[in-house]
Amino acid sequence: MDKSNKNPAIRFKGFTEDWKNQELGESLTERKEMQKISENAPILAFASGQGVIDRSERKSNNRDHLTLDQENKIYKLTEFNDIVYNPSNLKYGAIDRNKHGRGVISPIYVTFTTEEEPSFMELIVKSEKFKLKALQYEEGTVVKRQSVSPENLLSIEVKLSKSLNEQRKIGVFFERLDDLRIFHEHKYEKLRIIKKVMLEKMFPKNGADVPEIRFKGFSKAWKVSTFNEAFDCSIPTNTLSRANLSNTKGEIKNVHYGDILVKYTAITDVTNTNIPFIAEGKISTYTNQLLKNGDIVIADAAEDITVGKAIEISNIGKELIVAGLHTIVCRPKIKIKPFYLGHYINSNSYRQPLVPLFQGTKVLSISKSNLAKTYIKYPDSEDEQYKIGTYFNNLDKLINIHHCQLEKIKNIKKACFSKMFVAQD
Repeated sequence: MDKSNKNPAIRFKGFTEDWKNQELGESLTERKEMQKISENAPILAFASGQGVIDRSERKSNNRDHLTLDQENKIYKLTEFNDIVYNPSNLKYGAIDRNKHGRGVISPIYVTFTTEEEPSFMELIVKSEKFKLKALQYEEGTVVKRQSVSPENLLSIEVKLSKSLNEQRKIGVFFERLDDLRIFHEHKYEKLRIIKKVMLEKMFPKNGADVPEIRFKGFSKAWKVSTFNEAFDCSIPTNTLSRANLSNTKGEIKNVHYGDILVKYTAITDVTNTNIPFIAEGKISTYTNQLLKNGDIVIADAAEDITVGKAIEISNIGKELIVAGLHTIVCRPKIKIKPFYLGHYINSNSYRQPLVPLFQGTKVLSISKSNLAKTYIKYPDSEDEQYKIGTYFNNLDKLINIHHCQLEKIKNIKKACFSKMFVAQD
């Protein structure tokens, strides 16, 4: 073997020894200790994407009710840093390091101890290439019950550093990356929940003329306008088929927004600076179609409940933007502060009476005539409008920051793994 294939492209300073090739079974030993639930060995769960966790933390498929006599049942012991996997669910990523601690788990799982650095071995067995190699050994005639036996798993050849110190440094490096990922993941999810709750609370519920939560100093009832009083929806949209749209740079930026909403629903949770634009055509082609700041772009067709979702166009500088397929452009006729209307239309205050107006079965749609049957509520005070719009705009920016950081960390981890490990051919 060429020397370049024996070592990773990037290494910590001071390590030069060639990595070793060996079967996984030379590094992992199956733990076969069985015992009942006890005070120092509580019942634990093991789930794909969660690893070893307290039984109460399991997100789904909690099967506690299937075990009628837990106290007398014999379980499999697992200790901190064991490698645990589910032979039947390996295809779904059910292999992980026990980062929870001592406990007992179902005997259907397989646990391994290791003399190598556990955090390093975790990276090996959780890698996509390793799992693909392992899945070649799946056995069984029923797809849902196919499994990878411990014997076959341990027969897979892996490439490891001979130095425990190097293994630890690599393990710690990726643990820190994971800590950053988890931090931004939690922030991202928390902010999304906050936004969802505040969209419920800061706009009037159906039948009400004031919201549950208001900024201090505002108490007047909100105004109500018909949709057609509030918006001009006569702005034409681009009807080019997707096949005719190009990714090359052009004078016009086209939002193929219906498809984006169907496939990437999170687009409604971030600022419109992240809308994927598609360049196409010349300015003269789009007479009267160019969007302006404050325009509301609504998805008029989708395969799910995202139909009717909207964004408010903002920060248009020199860029020329045209709405794309499956969209309705609504230009405000009433004087409203920025960012208010885009968020209001995505709130339950507006959407609850809108949903019954959807048409279709597989593909849902909303027509301009049905939009015209709805009403728009807004504060009389421009200052209150501004505070609401700014609040949600700032939330969107924070959500976008953590989402971008999350994606950045995932990409860094992927790139570092490819450079800091020898390819597991």
